[in-house]
Amino acid sequence: MLVLARSRLTTTAQHASRRFFSNKQGFDSLVLGAYTSEKPALTTQQVSSKTRDLLQSQLALSKFKKAGDVRLFYNVGGVKQVAVVSLGDNCNQNPHEKQESVRMATAIGIQALQKQGSVYTGVDVSVDIQGAAEGAVLAQFSFDKLKQKKKEDQVDRQVEPYHSDDSVHEAWETGRLYGASQNVARMLMTSPANLMTPKLFAEEVAYLLAGLENVDVLVHDEEWAARKKMNAFLSVAKGSAEPLRFLEIHYKGAKNKDESPYGLVGKGITFDSGGISLKPSTNMALMKGDMGGAATVAGALYGICKMQSPVNIVAMIPLCENMPSGKATKPGDVVKAMNGKSIEVLNTDAEGRLILADALSYISTMKPKHIIDLATLTGAMDVALGQVFAGVFTNSDTLWHQLEKAGESVSDPFWRMPIHKDYIREMKQSLVADLGNVGFRRSGGSCAAAGFLQEFVDKDIPWAHIDIAGVMDCSSTNGHHIKGMTGRPTRALIELLRNTIHQ
Repeated sequence: MLVLARSRLTTTAQHASRRFFSNKQGFDSLVLGAYTSEKPALTTQQVSSKTRDLLQSQLALSKFKKAGDVRLFYNVGGVKQVAVVSLGDNCNQNPHEKQESVRMATAIGIQALQKQGSVYTGVDVSVDIQGAAEGAVLAQFSFDKLKQKKKEDQVDRQVEPYHSDDSVHEAWETGRLYGASQNVARMLMTSPANLMTPKLFAEEVAYLLAGLENVDVLVHDEEWAARKKMNAFLSVAKGSAEPLRFLEIHYKGAKNKDESPYGLVGKGITFDSGGISLKPSTNMALMKGDMGGAATVAGALYGICKMQSPVNIVAMIPLCENMPSGKATKPGDVVKAMNGKSIEVLNTDAEGRLILADALSYISTMKPKHIIDLATLTGAMDVALGQVFAGVFTNSDTLWHQLEKAGESVSDPFWRMPIHKDYIREMKQSLVADLGNVGFRRSGGSCAAAGFLQEFVDKDIPWAHIDIAGVMDCSSTNGHHIKGMTGRPTRALIELLRNTIHQ
């Protein structure tokens, strides 16, 4: 793994760079990866033996051992900056671990260089092409368009592979789109709620997918939702002055355009105050990210459509705010969902399951091959799994194994959680409706929420609910994991849907 950045070299320096490094693309600084099984060993072959010996001896003296360790060198062989990043121990890594080590090391190297002012960064892809591309793109995410920019912050930085033959280009482009798709989700989730209302979210996604082949984006309004009898969805939107939107997206990439699609549903609460059951003010600002399910679905669709993957997909994204007002739904109110089931709204802060109920009912009428819904649904999931795994509740062992494999492949892991009728028993004891939207106890909150959603899915359709509340945001930056909204598990969704053509 090799990263370089371009500078204006004198003729003498150019000759020096060719002698020490193969640098036909004219990069101005360089990041090398090195394994540290016993002693530091550079992975790239694009350096002279003299340069290799120099760097490896310096690394050994600096106690360069732990994965992610980075060392900077200056003016080596005419190259302004050289960053060497540890890939860890090569002996015990499986292919997925090796790819993740490249993903992380590339990100760390680029971040170290860009802090030093590098501009044009190239990545040596000798260990893993796709991992290097993903790490390079993910590492550079920042949401600074609302900040007053300084002159030095306005540099146009670029990242490219160190080699550019056709086989490298294809894998690099795949990795780049994986990373860019997650960055799309990060951007949507990070945007302030006043600048990412339901209407603006719908417009942003329509713009992102505009002009791509085989894509139809339908933007529905409140009148449409009322005609469809989506009263659970409508009940959540009542308290806000912002009009709701319901995004329906069809992608027909398969050879047979009439083939049954795969279904995706994303929770799109663009801001969640809790409604009448108001949340505590501490950290409420994070609730701009309560549309993380919608954002990851949009990001995954962006990647799938850009790559023109040969699958058919239908996606539903219900979008609204959950706000308190004189028009807001009150605790104890009863609404009837699209599938005819009545719901007693015992807690207006359990709103995500209400909008998903109607979206799941609607998509079930289309008989997709499977349905996956994603939602920042319960704080209980954060308590259970933290920021490492997203929790999966599913009625299908096959779908679970596909998700598990996809998550492992891109190091964005899932953990299976239980579905059982006893979790929803209390919800079915409402005196006035078929279901309450919460139980009487807090225990098993994530499991109860999943059980509630299952009531609105056709029982013959394989279905998975992914609760991403725990992985919604990242508390600190570590390589390609950037502090703030994560956009997870966008890459795992893309990997799953791309792999369905081989299953």
